[in-house]
Amino acid sequence: MRTSSNPAFRNLPGGQGGGYATFDRQAGMMGGTAAYADRADVGYGRADAGQRPITIDDIVTKTAITASAAIIAGGLTAWSGLYLLALPAFIVGFVVSLIIIFKQSTNPVLVMTYSIAEGIALGGIAGLLNNQFPGIAFQALLGTVGVFIGMLVVYKTGAVKVTPRFTKWLMGALIGVVVLMLVNLVASFFVAGGLGLRDGGPLAILFSLVVIGVAAFSLMLDFEMATQAVRAGAPAKFAWYIAFGLMTTLVWLYIDILRLLSSLRQE
Repeated sequence: MRTSSNPAFRNLPGGQGGGYATFDRQAGMMGGTAAYADRADVGYGRADAGQRPITIDDIVTKTAITASAAIIAGGLTAWSGLYLLALPAFIVGFVVSLIIIFKQSTNPVLVMTYSIAEGIALGGIAGLLNNQFPGIAFQALLGTVGVFIGMLVVYKTGAVKVTPRFTKWLMGALIGVVVLMLVNLVASFFVAGGLGLRDGGPLAILFSLVVIGVAAFSLMLDFEMATQAVRAGAPAKFAWYIAFGLMTTLVWLYIDILRLLSSLRQE
């Protein structure tokens, strides 16, 4: 069974004889989310009697709701000029994401809180950059939507198969990206610009393209995890948890597309 690079999907609960009970149980990291722990006591399995099993429509609907909330919150933040809300919103989003991941919570309030907080945070950052580079916030949004749709088409058509080999390659790439980011951060304390991976230069542009590529292909693993949840007959409420998982990848993708566009504008 494949393992997602997304921590929200890496420990999907299992059902009787079904699909995603055997997913990797080790901690993971992706984007702004941190390592998470196994919660054997949560136990979302197949839908019990009286519970409706999850469908693709459930996942699409919940993902659309959470994404729309983030976009609206981000738009209002950028429009109002309350850019200082970005830092506290990121902290709130980070804390809530840990709660959701550790508890594998399907609570819609928590999921919506995460989406709105991340929307405010991204809106603050995008608003600041948009003042310097007019139109960049909307361009990054279009780019994120475009990548999401493109990878969904690739996944549905089977142009790229989500195989164990593909998963291992992607996990290796993800680890490499994270290591380089950490090394660059440490180096920046001693040398201005660090390794040059985030200074807006040619190397930074190349690195951003690599990171965006890794994030884009991570969406395929997320789609696979959602498909397995449907096949395993998870309860319909689990759609909120899947929507949260997709949102973490989309937030990561938007940030790096925004970073790439700002680097290109500086050239």
